[in-house]
Parts: sequence; structure tokens; C-alpha cells
Amino acid sequence: MRFKRSLARRIVIAFFGMTVVVAGVFALGIVGTVYMLEGSLIADDLGSELDGLLRMETMEEWRLKPTPDQLFYYSDGHGELAMPEDLAGFSPGFHEVFRGRLSYHMVVREVDGRRYYLLQDQSDFEDRENQLFLVVLSGFVLSSLLAGLLGWLLARRVLEPLGRLAGQVRNREQLLNVTPSLALDYAKDEVGELAAAFDYAMEQLHNALGRERMFTSDVSHELRTPLMVISTSCELLEEQPGLPPQTLQQVHRIARASAEMKELAETFLLLARAEHGRPDVCAQKSLRAVADDQVQVWREQIEGKGLSFVYLADCQPDGIFDEVFLRTIMVNLLRNALHYTMSGTITLELDATGFSVSDTGKGIPSELRAEVFQPFVRHTDVEQGSGVGLSLVRRICLLQGWKIDLTAVQPQGCRFAITLQPA
Repeated sequence: MRFKRSLARRIVIAFFGMTVVVAGVFALGIVGTVYMLEGSLIADDLGSELDGLLRMETMEEWRLKPTPDQLFYYSDGHGELAMPEDLAGFSPGFHEVFRGRLSYHMVVREVDGRRYYLLQDQSDFEDRENQLFLVVLSGFVLSSLLAGLLGWLLARRVLEPLGRLAGQVRNREQLLNVTPSLALDYAKDEVGELAAAFDYAMEQLHNALGRERMFTSDVSHELRTPLMVISTSCELLEEQPGLPPQTLQQVHRIARASAEMKELAETFLLLARAEHGRPDVCAQKSLRAVADDQVQVWREQIEGKGLSFVYLADCQPDGIFDEVFLRTIMVNLLRNALHYTMSGTITLELDATGFSVSDTGKGIPSELRAEVFQPFVRHTDVEQGSGVGLSLVRRICLLQGWKIDLTAVQPQGCRFAITLQPA
């Protein structure tokens, strides 16, 4: 699995990693150089001194020649020149020997089967070497920490314009109103190019939404006249004497569909105007009044399908609400419940915060509940509805500041709850 890190963290990691690599190579170079010089220069010096001792002719001269910080032994020596047991395993060449707290540099020579050992006390040198290594290690750690701090500060500095740009885009009302260009606030660099790209994308979205709202407004307005003609014609036909019952039933269906289309066109027209910032002054009603009207309209259809219809109106929220929007939401929720409920009960319940519509239909799986509010999405295979009703409900709720919740009903079914804010 690939972990996703923020851009700021990646900058800090890159800066820190680069410093660790550079400082590590530098520290290792110092340590390697010290060891190389130690093994080369000191070995040459001690080797020269040992060669000088080997040119001595008597043991007495050997005893006098080594300096106080040097020790001299050979393999078959006696007394103070006898080879200690701890040195027996060393081969000819240069070595470091540690005896307790003391450290020595040692050179071993083998001449005619005899081995000679010259040791020089290097405790002070070893202490200075350890101090040097400690300084190098401290410098490495300090430079790494400083790199992390500088990387963090640099990331904040570099990403500050991006954060500001993100905030401007996120809090912008450019989809509804034309606002000043974002690119004017930034230099002509990569962030400025990104701001210009946002300006272009927002302009295209604004134009597309403007065309969509204009189309919705125009269509809704132009539909009024033909719908009025259909409605009037249905009224005249209903008054005609002697119409067969089957024909009269079809006229009633046409009249009812015409009324629903008229309400839908009126709703879209009001939405388009409200989203353009020019809301119409609409009739205001209480929730109970709107609900009572819809109960009279929908009870016959629901019970005609063989379902039970329960209307609970023990309480209601205070205040009045936009009648068209409230009626549209209630109609769409009741129609949705009627379409997707094959048996059982549909319930319309008023409470102190709003109202709810619940049913005993197939229900909606939890993973699909967020999608049902998208346009043209139907949550079952029932061939009814266009998939527009719930998206229209959500659009009205967003505009009015209302809240819609979808929950499951046990043992099956779903419940749509609307929380209202008074006008």
C-alpha cells in the first residue's frame, strides 16, 4: 500500500534526507581520513624507530633507546624485553593495542624468525581522536535537526500561497457571482499559473451554471401557457355530460399530471430566480396547513394501491414556510414512497422540528444512501420515476437552509426526515 503524505511533509523529508546524506558522507569522510592518516603516518614513524632499534648491536642499547612512552619486546627476549602473552597473536604490521585504559600503536617486524614489537602510548591521541569523532557526530546530528527545522520553515513559506489559494477557492462564491480574478493576488510563478487555471475553470463553471439556470427558468416560464391550456381543457371535459367513466378517469389522470407538472415548473422557476439572488415573494403557510392539503390529495392514491396511510400531526414547528418549496418536498417524498412500496404502510409524521415520510418498501442500502440525492439516480430496479425528485428535494433544502436525513426503518424500509427553519 502506498502511503499518501502531504506536500509539506514530503518537502521536509526531502530536505532532511538530503542533509542526512550529505552530512553523513562528510562525517564518514572525516573518520576515514583520520584512520587512513593514523594507519599511514604513525605506522611509518613507528616502523622507522623500530628499524633503528634493530640496528642496535646489544641489548643494553635497546634498553636505553626507546623513549619513556614506548615499549620494546621481541619473541625470545628475557626480562623486561620478553614478549607478553597478549601480544603473541599479532602478525607483522601496524596494530592498535588496548590495555585497560591505555591504548598503544604497535609495529611488528619479523627478522630471521624472530619477531620484534615496538609499542607507543597513544592514550592522549586516542582521547583527542574520540573527541574529534564526538564533534563530528554532534555536527551530524545538529545539522540533521537543523535541516528538519529549515525544511519545515521552508515548506511553510513555500506552501503558504497554496494554502491561501485553496482557502480563496473553497470560500469563493464565484459559482453564483463574478468575483475578482485570483491570479491578480499572486506572482507570475507556478502558484500564479495555478490561480489562473482556477480562474479559467471557475469562469467556465459559472457560464455553464448560468446557461443551465437560464434554460431552467425559460423552460419553466414557457411551460406555464401549455399547462394552463391542458388544465383548462381538462376542466371543460370534466363538465361535459355523458362522458364514459373510463374516459372521465383518463381526463382526471391528465388533469392531475398537468397539475403536478405546473407545480414542478413553478418550483424550478422559483429555484432559478432564488439562486440568481432574485427570489420571488411567495405565499407562506404553516407546515400543518400544507400537510393537511397533501393528505387529502395522496390518501386516495396510496390506499388505492392497497397500502395503509398513517398521518400523525400531534405537533408541528412554529412559524410559516415557503408554500411552494414545502409542498414540492412533501409531494416528492410521498410520491417516492408510493413508487417503491409494494405492501405495508406509508407514514407522514409532523414533529417539533419538521416532518418525516417513512415507508415499508425495499429500503436503500447504506452504501447507496448518499447517491440517491444525485440527479437521475434510482435506488431500485422498479421502473418508475425519473430519479429527479430526491435531487430536487436536496436542492431546495440547500437553498432554504433546511436539513434532510435518510435512515433505515426496521425490519425494512426507509425514512426521510426534514428539519425546517422558519421564514
